[in-house]
Amino acid sequence: MEYSKIRIIADQAVKIAAENFNVQGTANPLPGEIDFNFKIDASDGQQYILKVSRPNENEDYLDFQQKLLLYASEHAKDLTSPQVVPDRRGNLISEIRDDYGQIRKVRLLSWISGRVWSGVNPQLDDLRYSLGEQCGRLTKALQGFDHPEAHREFVWDISQGNWTTEYLDLFKNGDKEVISYFQNQFKESQPGYSKLRKAVVHNDANDNNVIVSGDLIDPHVISAIDFGDSVHTQIINDLAVACAYAIMGHNDPLEAAMPIVQGYHHAFPLEETELEHLYMAIAMRLVISVTKSAINKKEEPDNSYLLISEEPAWELLRKWRDINADFAHFSFRGACGYTAHPKEEEFLAWAKKHSFSLDKLFPSVGSNTVYPLDLSVSSKWLGHEKDFNDLDYFQYRLNKLQGEHPSKILAGGYLEPRPLYTTTSYDKIGNKGRESRSIHLGVDFWLPAATAVHALFDGEVVTAVNDAGDKEYGGLVILRHREEGFEFYTLYGHLSVGSAIRHKLGAHLRAGDEIGVLGSCAENGNWAPHLHFQIMLSMLEFKIDFPGVGYYSQTHLWKSLCPDPNLLFQAKGLEGRQATSNADILEYRNQHLGKSLSLQYKVPIKMVRGAGQYLMDQYGRKYLDTVNNVAHVGHEHPEVVRAGQEQMALINTNSRYLHENINELAKELLETLPPELSVLHFVNSGSEANELAIRMVKAATGQRDIIASEVGYHGNTNMCIDISSYKFDGKGGQGAPEHTHIFPLPDAFRGKYRGENTGEQYALEVKKQMDIILDKGRGVGAFIIEPIISCGGQIELPEGFLAKAYQYVREAGGLCISDEVQVGCGRMGTTFWGFQLHGVVPDIVTVGKPLGNGHPLAAVACTQEVAERFANGMEYFNTFGGNPVSCAIGTEVMRVVKREKLQEHALAVGTYLKKELRILVREFPIIGDVRGQGLFLGLELVDENMEPLAEKTDYLANRMKDHGILMSTDGPDHNVLKIKPPMVFTQENASELIFYLRKILGEDFMKL
Repeated sequence: MEYSKIRIIADQAVKIAAENFNVQGTANPLPGEIDFNFKIDASDGQQYILKVSRPNENEDYLDFQQKLLLYASEHAKDLTSPQVVPDRRGNLISEIRDDYGQIRKVRLLSWISGRVWSGVNPQLDDLRYSLGEQCGRLTKALQGFDHPEAHREFVWDISQGNWTTEYLDLFKNGDKEVISYFQNQFKESQPGYSKLRKAVVHNDANDNNVIVSGDLIDPHVISAIDFGDSVHTQIINDLAVACAYAIMGHNDPLEAAMPIVQGYHHAFPLEETELEHLYMAIAMRLVISVTKSAINKKEEPDNSYLLISEEPAWELLRKWRDINADFAHFSFRGACGYTAHPKEEEFLAWAKKHSFSLDKLFPSVGSNTVYPLDLSVSSKWLGHEKDFNDLDYFQYRLNKLQGEHPSKILAGGYLEPRPLYTTTSYDKIGNKGRESRSIHLGVDFWLPAATAVHALFDGEVVTAVNDAGDKEYGGLVILRHREEGFEFYTLYGHLSVGSAIRHKLGAHLRAGDEIGVLGSCAENGNWAPHLHFQIMLSMLEFKIDFPGVGYYSQTHLWKSLCPDPNLLFQAKGLEGRQATSNADILEYRNQHLGKSLSLQYKVPIKMVRGAGQYLMDQYGRKYLDTVNNVAHVGHEHPEVVRAGQEQMALINTNSRYLHENINELAKELLETLPPELSVLHFVNSGSEANELAIRMVKAATGQRDIIASEVGYHGNTNMCIDISSYKFDGKGGQGAPEHTHIFPLPDAFRGKYRGENTGEQYALEVKKQMDIILDKGRGVGAFIIEPIISCGGQIELPEGFLAKAYQYVREAGGLCISDEVQVGCGRMGTTFWGFQLHGVVPDIVTVGKPLGNGHPLAAVACTQEVAERFANGMEYFNTFGGNPVSCAIGTEVMRVVKREKLQEHALAVGTYLKKELRILVREFPIIGDVRGQGLFLGLELVDENMEPLAEKTDYLANRMKDHGILMSTDGPDHNVLKIKPPMVFTQENASELIFYLRKILGEDFMKL
């Protein structure tokens, strides 16, 4: 019958609810495949769901649903499930006659308040765990229930999925191949699959049948509704359905499924045999879904609900086809607390009974002892990225180390997180941003080229190739071994070309036979000669290679699949190192470090390595850094590191001795400054620079009164705190000291004066403070301000403000200080220094963070007049200020900025990023303002009343961290997201930043 003749509309639903159930109210339609569903908002405040069947619906089927709901209510009192509401005559199933005279069955159920799963964003691990747990608890509660209709023929029952083969011709080309692949695999799995546990299960935890709590920070699943698809089937199918819908839209669907499986198993323990079939069950649910959609397109083209999951299901099905079934099976086992590989314990027991000396593997070496070589992310031996990427130098250092330990074999690396794998071929975009393979899965033995490698035990050659896969191994041989009823594999990588090609597949080697010899650098992608030795309990369908490096998030799985090779050797030094946990580091820090020290993020990160615009934690995860402007020319810039190392090897002493380094740094700085600023003093930090600047002011003017901005921050020394409103007006502060005078933050967006042309008004506020000083019979010492106020929230000074303020200050005899600690050295893009944006020349300029690129180095530049007055007989001496090492580093930083054209780069990338951020403003109204210059930008989040949104800003920064992007908040109301990355930050980085900002800004908490 035509869809239009069976459809029920809202007005009809209102009438049905009133006449059959005596419920007065309004009706809103809800999705449904078979029933016509409506939410009823009753006039007495109660809420219900009205379900109107299609004509001639099987009443036994409806009876099954109602009795199932009653059973769930009785046996699952700790669960929230829909309650059956009898009609006015006490019937659980009511009846109407529609406009065409057709009899329709009607049911009324209680409404469960909350959000539908499909409307929840984000759907994080904890939420998916609660989904699995809820489904598992419901399955447990339904144990023992049965009904004849539970055994009906039902197209949505995965166990009956073979019906889809009749419709294979609805698909073409690649899609047809995917469908047929899973259909064939499903048929082949029947002998084991058919024996799995069966019960009546919900079978329909799709994204419109799962209700989630209203908590936007920590949501959880409240209930699964709509029992219309319940059926007696394999229990694992219920979990498969929940997974199939909840992992749609994820870059890594297998990873997304893990919390659901964990939650289900926690509530209803799954058997190992069931997990063998979960991968296929998920696939078959998707096959059924896309097949139904293809059929429905023909039969009911106007019913959009029937097609709602088609595209997401196809996207997931194609990704699922690319996942190895064994890998998925092992992942599911690990999620449930079983050994990820079913044969792991058997292998461990076998290995415990057998031991092999290293001279069996390398007879010509004559050594059974190793020297552990640390190539981890935290390795100090490994050194700088430029060092380990210089393969000749790396080989030289290996040779030197071997010479220091001639009787030992250099070896190590099992489950070691390494920074060596820097090409994009080791990266993927996962569910939480970019991920890099970093966990080494075997042991490396560093030995000379042509060292012979021998078989430890009998084996069959299953792989013998050169340049396997992504050239991880060079010449590669893999042997299969059968021992005591199970099999495993050993992998020999980085052999010579001749070693690999001399073996035929299927050939058998005996224990002691030569497998091959180690390849030269030229044969192994220029890597130093070594053997990569790895054990695998499964080949995962790999034929010509096998991963030698895994993702940290999968370590538990790979540890089971690729056991420690040292189980065979029991070699001292290969046991691996136990790193100090973050929890232990935090505990010690809390006990013994200053109580006022804070950590970034709700879950702190341990960083152990930096490179360019990235930081890396101890597991090898890279984080895109958008906040550390201290690393001005990039974290651990190789030329800056080299400059410091070279000078440190010669001498480091104070500036009382002659040395050209201090002059070289002075020349580099003076080249960028106006000629008026021609005298320099070198210190160790921005705080020291501003401290010295204030001393200069007092010496030059004889005055102590300083004018500064509200929420300004100029350092952590006593004198700097005294002029920093950000500190003394904040927590623990005691307000402005007698000689500090604060004018309102010159914020044209949300300050005292707003909009354009506010420069003069804010300059008059500076003048008011001058008048207060003069009224007290004192003179103005100085006016200090950042050209863009950092801690105030990346506040750009209004046009004309700084020039006018400088004019007023100088008319009163005061000096003007430009604090360039945050913004200087080319970051502004348009200009090298921030004050140059405003067409002024200060009397004193302070420079800090960028100058040393992380090394403690800062400077004060001043006019000759100020310098002469400061030289009043009291010597200024700084033990470390201007030392040769610091100056060598600072000089190289300045030269890198110029040589690599980083100022121009900051302008180009900053302009692009600012433009893209302003596009976000149109999409997300809570971004009230985008401001800043070059690579010193800020986003301010406010509501429609211009009130600050600190909680949302904090949420945004922490969620960006979850996706591998470091951000931080600032501003007096903590509602500004600051962007001040290393200057090597690229346009590609900017695009990645925008992508994830858009993603997180679209989440529910941000939209509230």
